Amino acid sequence: MAKIVTSKRLTTLLEFLIIGVGAIIAAFAIEEFLVPNTILDGGVVGISIMINHLTGFSLSILTLCFNLPFLLIGYRKLGKIFILKSAYGMVIFSAFLKIFEKFANATSEYLLAVSFGGVILGVGVGLVIRYGGCLDGSEAVAIIINKTTKAPVGQMVLIFNIIIYSVAGRLFGFDRAMYSLLTYFIASKIIDFVEIGMNQSKAAMIITNDAEHISKAIYKKLGRTVTIMEGEGLVSGKKVVLYCVITSFEVRELRDIIRNTDQSAFVAISDVSEIIGHHMKKNDGLEKEDKKQ
Repeated sequence: MAKIVTSKRLTTLLEFLIIGVGAIIAAFAIEEFLVPNTILDGGVVGISIMINHLTGFSLSILTLCFNLPFLLIGYRKLGKIFILKSAYGMVIFSAFLKIFEKFANATSEYLLAVSFGGVILGVGVGLVIRYGGCLDGSEAVAIIINKTTKAPVGQMVLIFNIIIYSVAGRLFGFDRAMYSLLTYFIASKIIDFVEIGMNQSKAAMIITNDAEHISKAIYKKLGRTVTIMEGEGLVSGKKVVLYCVITSFEVRELRDIIRNTDQSAFVAISDVSEIIGHHMKKNDGLEKEDKKQ
């Protein structure tokens, strides 16, 4: 029991550490690439950048002050851990905005600022989200709205950001709004990539007449176990359906297995956003069973 508690504490400590690193990376992207070129991030940070450009008031303080009400609103509905991690990330983020403000700007070329700023920002925000926090209060509001109206979180954030970029277009010129929107799309793709990871899982459903050979080949070459189900086609009659979860890098190997085993098999491959529970592979529980045999 003591080992489990210690392990959980270490995991939590590591999560907070990575959230801090992500917040620092995001602050670097904002202060060194976006702000000097009047390119906006979305959400609360975008509003803070606009006010900073118009008034000269500290971006660091603006970001922290605007995020605070959203944290208080979400305290009861989003859970203490999420709010604690988010508050920690936001404080680190605001502090390093102030620190990076004194550094020389990374570039004055708009295309470089959009490209590198979007990628670096996406990496930072993606790390924070992946480990259970957020850096922008608008995301917390979108999550709360989703809980009551079922409106998609991503859609709510996009609508909010389009409004911000429209205002930015009126204030700073529509070229800046378009640069900002492009940065947002680049950052969003990188956030998805970081959050899901390179090793994104895929679900493969295989309808075949040669289930035994295919399932054995998958286990032997990919080290993946297979769930075997019975099915029946409207025209083709009884079939066997195999279901297994693989990584995106193993899709090509699966194609080769099907091609060499049963070319008449029907295969459907889809993305898996999350796996909950024990995902058995060779060299895991089944390897122990093989040794016993």
